[in-house]
This record gives sequence, C-alpha cells and structure tokens, in this order.
Amino acid sequence: MRIGLLTEGGYPYVSGDARLWCDRLVRGLARHEFRVYALSRSLRQEDEGWMPLPPQVTRVRTAPLWTAVDDGAAHGRDLHGRRARRRFTEAYADLARAVCEGGAAEGRASRSRGACANGCAEDGVNGCTGDCASARPSGRTGDYGDDRQADRFGNALYALADLAREEGGLGSALRSEGALRVWERACRTPGTVRTAHGARVGELLAVARHVERALRPLSLDWYEDAELGAVDLCHATAGGSAALPALLARHFSGVPLLVTEYGVPLRTHYLATADAPPAVRALLASFHGRLAAEVYRRAARITPGNAHVRRWQEHCGADRAKLRTVYPGMEASRFAEVVADVADAAEGAGSAERAGSAERAERAEPAETSAPRRSEPGGAARRAAGAAATTGGTAEREAFEREAFEREAFERETAERETAEREAAERESAAHESASGAGDTLVWVGRVEPAKDLVSLLHAFAEVRAHVPTARLRIVGTAAGAEGRAYLEHCEHLAARLFPDDGHEDTRPCGDRPVSFEEAGAPDAPDLAAVYAAGAVVVLSSVVEGFPVSLVEAMFCGRATVSTDVGAVVEVIGGTGLVVPPREPAALARACVALLRDPARRRRLGEAARARALELFTVEQNVMAFDDLYLDVVSHSPRRRVLVDDRGAPLPFGTPAEARLPGNWTGPRRPLRRAPLWASDTTTPPAAPAQRPEPVGEGAAR
Repeated sequence: MRIGLLTEGGYPYVSGDARLWCDRLVRGLARHEFRVYALSRSLRQEDEGWMPLPPQVTRVRTAPLWTAVDDGAAHGRDLHGRRARRRFTEAYADLARAVCEGGAAEGRASRSRGACANGCAEDGVNGCTGDCASARPSGRTGDYGDDRQADRFGNALYALADLAREEGGLGSALRSEGALRVWERACRTPGTVRTAHGARVGELLAVARHVERALRPLSLDWYEDAELGAVDLCHATAGGSAALPALLARHFSGVPLLVTEYGVPLRTHYLATADAPPAVRALLASFHGRLAAEVYRRAARITPGNAHVRRWQEHCGADRAKLRTVYPGMEASRFAEVVADVADAAEGAGSAERAGSAERAERAEPAETSAPRRSEPGGAARRAAGAAATTGGTAEREAFEREAFEREAFERETAERETAEREAAERESAAHESASGAGDTLVWVGRVEPAKDLVSLLHAFAEVRAHVPTARLRIVGTAAGAEGRAYLEHCEHLAARLFPDDGHEDTRPCGDRPVSFEEAGAPDAPDLAAVYAAGAVVVLSSVVEGFPVSLVEAMFCGRATVSTDVGAVVEVIGGTGLVVPPREPAALARACVALLRDPARRRRLGEAARARALELFTVEQNVMAFDDLYLDVVSHSPRRRVLVDDRGAPLPFGTPAEARLPGNWTGPRRPLRRAPLWASDTTTPPAAPAQRPEPVGEGAAR
C-alpha cells in the first residue's frame, strides 16, 4: 500500500526527533511504498542533509517551519478580493474564539487540580507542567472534549484550508494587522480566559506569530489529490503541525489517519512557554490543546509510545477505543556481543571455580568415609539403640542403628550440598562481576541538562561512598546546548567539592576517580555498550523523562538499574529494577547500596531486565505492530470515492481500478496548485547528502 509518512524535525534529516525509528520502520516494511513529507526546524538541520533512503521511499517533500522571511516572498501572494478577505476574517475569528473560550475551560479545570506537591513549575492557567505524579492527567475525558468548541475550532480550521486551496495559500493574512485585530476582539469576548482579557499588543503579536507558524502547512499543496490525496494511509509521527496536512487529506479526500506520539507535544509546549507572559501562555496552551484534540478526534488509530503519553492523549479527549500502545523499537544487536563476551568470560570463570570445588571435594571424601561414624552415633542412632534395647534382639538393634546412621548421613550430605551450591552461586556471581569489569561502579548515561538532576545523583553518591568506599560513578553523556554546558560545569565543581580527595582530575585515569565525566561520541570515548557492561548498576536520576532510552539500553546489556519514578520508567522497568521517588538522594543512595552489596540479586535483575527488553522493545516487534496497524486501518477505513454526474446522482463505475493514479482523472479536474516558494518540491536527496553516522547510542542523546 501507499503510505504518506509525515514528520516534524526528524526523518529524513540526519538529526532531530524520531529519525531512527522512522528509518527502521521504513526499511522494515519494504513491501509498502512510502512518501515522506517533512517539516524542518532549523537551517542547520537542513544543511546537515538526509539519511540514506531505501528504494521504497518514492517521494520526499520538505518545508521549513523556522523561516521568518517576508510574507510576500514566502507565501507567493496575498489574498485577492474583498470576498476572500472576508472569508478569512470570519474563519479566523471563529478559530480565535474557540481558542480563547477553550483556554478559560482549561484554566478552570487546572485550578481545580490544585498545586503540585513536588514543587514543579506551575502557572495559574495550566497547572503543573512537570513530570511528577501530580502532573499526570487523569483517565477522564479531557478538558478539550467540549463538542461545541471542538466543532467550532475544526470548522474554522477546514474553512481556512479550503480558502488556502482556492487562493494558492493564505499569503500574509495570518500575520496581517487584520489577524491581530481578530485576536484583540476575541480576547475581549465574554467567557474568555481571565488572563487574556488584559493582553497587550506585543503579547497578541507573539500569539499571532506562533499560530501562523503552526498553521503554515495550510499553505502547502501536500494534501492535494496528487499528493496525500493519492495514498492509502497517512501516518503522522507527531501531533500538531506535522499531522495538519494528514488531517486535511482526511477531510478533503477521506484518507485514513494514523497518529504516533512517543513524546507529549502538549507538555512540550507548556514547558517551552514557561517564561512567557500569562496571556501568551494561556492562549498558546489552548490552541495546541484544541489542535491536538481535533487530530485525535479525526484519527482512525492513535499509537502512544507508553502509558504516560497515553494519559496525556486521554486528557486531550482521545477516544480510548482508538488507542493502542506501541513501544519504540530499538536495535538490540549492538549490545549482544558485549553480553555474549561477558557471559563467556563468566562461564569460563565459573567452570574453573566448579572444577576447583569438585577437586577439593574429591580430596576431602576419603577422610570423611574413613571416619568411624558408628563410634559416635548421633541423636537418631541413640534413639534407635534405646528402642532396640527395649525389644531385645541383636539383629533388630543392628538394623535400627544402620537405618538411623543412613538417615543422619543423608541429612548431613543434603545440608553440605546446599551450602556448597550457595557458595558456588556467590563465587559465580563474583566471577561474573569480575569478568565484566563492573565491580562497584555506577553508570549514568544521557543528555546533560537540569531535568536529569545530576546534582541529586552526586549527593546520593556521596552517601554511597560512605557505605561502599570502593564505589565509583561514571557520568557519560553530551551537554544539551549552552544551558547543558553550564549545568555540566556546575556538576563538575560540585563533584570536586563533595570528593576533595579527587584532586588530580586531569592526570588520573577514569578508573581511579570517584566521579568521572566522559563525553559520549567523542573520538576517544569508549563504546556505549561497553560502558553499560562495565557498570554494576545503571542509574537514572531524572525529574522529567519521557521514554527512558538509556534504561532500555542498559536492560539490553543485562544490567541492574536504579531509577526515579518519572514518565514511563515504571512501565519500562516492570519489576526488573529498583525505583525511588525523584529528588530524594537518600532513597537513591539506599537503593544503590542495596544492589552493590548483593551481586547475586544484581545478576537476577539484569537477566530479567534483558529478557523483558528483548520481548517488548526490539525493532522487530515495533515493525510488526505497525504493519498490523496499517492493514487494520485500511481494512476498516478503505478509500471510497463516490463520483456523481451533473444531476448529483452516483456515477456507475466512476471509480475503476485505475483510479489509484494521482488526481481525479475521471471527472472535471481542478488546476493543480503550485507549491509555495518557501517549500521544496524535492523528489531526490540534496546534491551532497550527509551520510548516516553510526549512532553512539540513543540513550546518550536523551
């Protein structure tokens, strides 16, 4: 079948979100034809080029969301005629009123939820924007599920799209003075969110610019009959702007829509506007909530990446009957070699230990067998002898004594065998740890930023060192931008204060430092799989986390984990690791010490974690799940184009098999739209495509 794959800030570019799983999905479904429609987020992303594309990708269309060029050059032309401008004003006013009234409803609902108990970022309109338990939406119908406002928003959106089709784009109308006046009138309407009533002109300009950028796909020709209108299924890899062309293709051409979200776009917008004025924050939160609700309402299937994302989707009004959780697929083969090497080394050490134990047992056996056991009978022998004396009879007495001695020997041998097996298991676990080089090392892997809460991890490790003096902590990751670099520097200074004995950080090797900071992906950096395997325990200390990629990678390596209860951590771990509350260094330290002191428990948890990861989080299960979903959606939502004659009656045989050709060639044909100048009509990669680099590990970038 023909699949229209829509992305934002990711595939087919070599950098960005969801690029890896999209590439694995496309390559894993070679029997389908893919047309990729990608929205880029920055000039740097476009300059880095594309990933190598497989032959089943037959068409690629790209458009930027980051440009801020003059509207006349960007959109090609303005709206022509008074009637077109009046239609735009009416439709845009309906959309703005739905946003303003929706913001009021969401504000009331958020205030009713109360303040966050964990001290997360909170505003008076949208409540907690963190990732703690207080921020998790309930399973009830979302605050964006009001049918009247949802219909108003959807009708206004489709009216704007219809006008864009007729006029070849919305021109500069979305950023015009008329659009600003629409927002001013909407904010003064009764029922509007209270914080928006006093919005200033500068704040409304910020809202209008943001809405224009989000609605920019309306001016594209991607949802025409020759583009997404000719596919069997639209698969949007995110909500919001990425799903907008697919939503319009469903509205105009009846193409079924599948939406996949491995993150929470609405929560991302909450956090991105945390420093914005209250009016801007309230209006943009309502706009993105309304857009997400419309996408969920029209989608045939919705596939969240975990239960955490699923709760947010239900909060926005998604129908539970449409939801099906599909975990992201990750490549497990790159960790298999390390696990096999460690297992072989441990098996060799265990075999040598077992051989030594057997030899010691053989040397000790003659001494035990030659000992005169009958001269010193145990309690059972004495009781048997007494019983025999009462009955009188030498033969019977000897039989009782012999039976008692045999029973006592059996009990003694059973106890000795159990003790030997327990000691062998402990020695084998120690040999396994020695073979892997783990020792008492804690490993943290990820993207260095404040949300990862490395400060709490360092304080927890200080308590760990008090109980396990030989413990070491390896922090492996990359800093996320200027904020991440500043945070990394702060953590390095904190480590120097907490561990003053580590006074020669530049000259001492990593293995001799209590705390080491290593950059993932550097030329001299170790392989990430080897880093996981070299740790006794892998730690995650985040206060905000979506899908914990680093934990899944550690599970593939068979490592025991200690993590904080945020995002989808509990769902991913599933009882194969220890989970503690976030922002509690003492609890984190106790969990790490408990595992460091119990190698056998670490090994059991690691083996269970690897088995769980191979069952749920591999590329194969992800590809198979989407293949089944494609067939299910198309079978329940087939394309039915009903053509009519001049009188409005159905036209017999108006949709023959050849109707799969692009365009409506069996009836009157509307002139094809030209793509706007700011969008690319590329069907082949750029002149110098960037080669796909070997990933250093997905967890190191999260």
